[in-house]
Amino acid sequence: MATLEQVEKLREKANVTYDEAKQALDACDGDLLDAIIYLERQGKIKPPPGGGYYNSQSQETAQETTEKTDSKQQQNGETFTSLLRKFLKWVGRLIVKGNQNTFEVRHNGKVVIAVPVTILVVLLLLAFWAVVPLLIIGLFLNCRYVFRGPDIEKSGVNEVLGNAADAAENLKKDIFED
Repeated sequence: MATLEQVEKLREKANVTYDEAKQALDACDGDLLDAIIYLERQGKIKPPPGGGYYNSQSQETAQETTEKTDSKQQQNGETFTSLLRKFLKWVGRLIVKGNQNTFEVRHNGKVVIAVPVTILVVLLLLAFWAVVPLLIIGLFLNCRYVFRGPDIEKSGVNEVLGNAADAAENLKKDIFED
């Protein structure tokens, strides 16, 4: 909310009516410089001659305004630090979920290996060209892949993996029958 002093100062600098000055200051959260620019964009005042710029704040006031802006950003959670903190919390929750769920390789109904989904994702990211061919070869060696855990079992991913194993088995039968 704009103070009477701010409105009078803007009226002096911009030569506008009281209502125009108050409206501009309210639209710019009481920032005098922003209010001048706001009025200039509306065509109510002319820009300074010679391509100059407006300077309505002393060095101390500018620093206070910067601190207020930083404070507002912190309250809104818009600072880099708060965004980084949110991202790291999200990654942490993702890792915890990945560790609660496992990827199992089964051969003839017995679990050969079970690794947390987090490890599977890391292996896929770091050694994609080795892991994917091994998984495909495993399908042709009668291996079946299953995800276990509270977050994954309810999804249809295991059905898809079962269909892939059945397709590999059918392909293997077709190749060896001919």
